[in-house]
Amino acid sequence: MQLFQRDLFAAMQRLMQMDEVSGQRHASPWSVYSRMTILPLLTLALLSRHWLGWGALVPVAMVVLWTWWNPRAFRAPTDRTTWASEGTFGERVLLNRKQIAIPAHHRAWARGLALASALGLPPWIYGVLTYNSGYILLGLCLLVGGKLWFVDRMVWLYRDMKPATAVYAAWQDDPK
Repeated sequence: MQLFQRDLFAAMQRLMQMDEVSGQRHASPWSVYSRMTILPLLTLALLSRHWLGWGALVPVAMVVLWTWWNPRAFRAPTDRTTWASEGTFGERVLLNRKQIAIPAHHRAWARGLALASALGLPPWIYGVLTYNSGYILLGLCLLVGGKLWFVDRMVWLYRDMKPATAVYAAWQDDPK
């Protein structure tokens, strides 16, 4: 279980095939806030199986494509001091924790909030399978609320770690 917890964040980054350019674009507030549409859109796509049957795979595929394309869809931000940008920088700091150690309390918060968010999966899945809007909303609130709180903690992590290395501080520099 410990190995799974340690590598989950890195596995997600590998799955998204993020490089430095897409990482900078990922920091755009447009990208961050529009990603909040992914889970509600996936919910609607999955619920559409009631009307579309196997045709629901089309909207599901569109949501998967949007999930992959979103970090690449927007320009890198010109202002890299926004909450959204600093949140994505904090995620990068977390992913780099094997090279540059982060304080234990930040690791604990990251794990705890990832777990809190994951607690939304069972009610969300149950709600989607049974078309139960109460369970869907409960799951969405836990999943999205946990993710937003996680991003907020990543802002704290970035601000605490920015002085640790010039590389972290440079993420807020304008590349021009």
